[in-house]
Amino acid sequence: MLQTRIFFPLIPLFAVTILITACDTKRYFEENKPIVNGGWKSEEKAHFNVQITDTLSAYDFFLNVRNSSDYTYSNLYLFLQTTNAVGKKAQDTIECQLADYTGKWLGSGLGSIKFNRFLIQKGVKFHQKGCYTFEIEQAMRVKVLKGIVDVGIRIEKEPKQTNP
Repeated sequence: MLQTRIFFPLIPLFAVTILITACDTKRYFEENKPIVNGGWKSEEKAHFNVQITDTLSAYDFFLNVRNSSDYTYSNLYLFLQTTNAVGKKAQDTIECQLADYTGKWLGSGLGSIKFNRFLIQKGVKFHQKGCYTFEIEQAMRVKVLKGIVDVGIRIEKEPKQTNP
């Protein structure tokens, strides 16, 4: 009888965990890197390696940013460098709007930490199978950028289109 009382409260927790993880069927890859040591140094890059095996599907590419209320700007500029499977590199500059014109934080979350997901490109096709590397670097022209908690990427596989 004692074992049943201990196990019973774990059933709802287990069910919620399954529901949360099962609902994210579009995610192909997602990883976030914490910004440590009191701030994001201008020379530090967040590296992400993604193994691509399906070159026929289209993907949506997102950037994840989590900031605290210690962040003193309303936007965030980033450099994104992509290296494809054969070593060819491309670089983009991305602006992420973290607060509106009144200073109210955008994104989700309670308290002093806000989470934003920005769609960077929709319908991306990877032309070669292999490892793609993504590097994110802060481009705010300050040595140490305070208030960014973590940064990451998310790649979602678009559903296959069916012809009527």
